[in-house]
Amino acid sequence: MLHRVTYVSEAMGSLGTSLLSVAQVLGVSEANNRRDHLTGAIALDRGRIVQVIEGARADVDRLLGRLRTDPRHKNLSILADRPVAARLFYAPMAHCHFETWSTGLDLLALSEGHVPVDRAEALLAECARGDDTHAGRTGTDG
Repeated sequence: MLHRVTYVSEAMGSLGTSLLSVAQVLGVSEANNRRDHLTGAIALDRGRIVQVIEGARADVDRLLGRLRTDPRHKNLSILADRPVAARLFYAPMAHCHFETWSTGLDLLALSEGHVPVDRAEALLAECARGDDTHAGRTGTDG
């Protein structure tokens, strides 16, 4: 069965400020996710991270175990963890960078429960597909 997990966390060190750090994370994530048949998207804004991950339960759980001990972020909070009928994401790891968060996704409001998780997942999926005019995307198409 397919599972989707959405989490937020706080970036530590250069991850929240360095494009090189983000690029390194994306490169490793893409390779690992391709190997583990995981798909998803990630966005960073003002030191906050949101990521959606999809795949088999065992593969998602293994990734979550690695993420929980990753020193590049802290205060990882699972917003949603549920079985799903179909994938929203097809890239191993898309990086969404919204040009204007007022029309996109406020990660602080999301982490505080003021934005529905389904809304965040939909915006990230639009970005990952290249459908959202308010966001840019990097990553592969799988």
